[in-house]
Amino acid sequence: MGRTWDAVIDVPGYVPRVVHQSAQLLADAVDRYVFVSSISVYPEFPVPGMDETAAVAKIDDETNEDVSANYGALKVLCEREVERAFLGRSLVIRPGLIVGPHDPTGRFTYWPVRAHRGGEILAPDSPAVPLQLIDARDLGDWTIRMLERRATGVFNATGPAEPLTMGEFLETAMAVCNPNTSLTWVPEAALLEQKVVPWSDLPLWLPSGGANMLRVGITRALDAGLSFRPLAETVRDTLSWALAQPPGQPSVGLSPERERDLLAAWKSP
Repeated sequence: MGRTWDAVIDVPGYVPRVVHQSAQLLADAVDRYVFVSSISVYPEFPVPGMDETAAVAKIDDETNEDVSANYGALKVLCEREVERAFLGRSLVIRPGLIVGPHDPTGRFTYWPVRAHRGGEILAPDSPAVPLQLIDARDLGDWTIRMLERRATGVFNATGPAEPLTMGEFLETAMAVCNPNTSLTWVPEAALLEQKVVPWSDLPLWLPSGGANMLRVGITRALDAGLSFRPLAETVRDTLSWALAQPPGQPSVGLSPERERDLLAAWKSP
């Protein structure tokens, strides 16, 4: 190619074969390779606070490129391709839930928009449900700072610095988006009985069996300078962006009708 670069940041790498091609092509032309992976590389979350030394997912057939079925295991293989091509020169970042303006998934956005609509909000399980997330802008800023420091290695990257609960998050969303709201907490068992789909019908909520996915250890990243803007700022900016989008885009979470029906079912004798 005849050109060189200080660094490359690989954001969309999902398939090891493709990451192998890019890493090998750039190995002699790039000083640092940053691969954005995922905490989904951990196949199970048996305990809270798991760090970067925890076991990662494996796949029997490493030629299988079905990302939807093997997302975490394929990310592991992608990481290894980068580490082999850039021995001692790679930075692997494993984010959790990435949120903020321009988030196409609507998972975080559902809640500021729901709070903005006002009225009685169905909240999942209890205020103590754990939650972890990171504003894309904080993740991006920290990634650049890590490159400037020539950092290498593997880092879990989610937040905030102190434990966050669903109750604290929703109270912040209401305070920022519309104080004329109220929360009705419906227990996990009742939600599952009514066929409420975790993470989809009620975004950011996982039943108790999977809640440790939202309690990942981030001490290494914090020690390396990962920092976070106030949650209220992320909520406010996300709502402003969402209100400027076409109606119904994206479609995620409970419809107003479904939410009313679930609240009525919970309150009925």
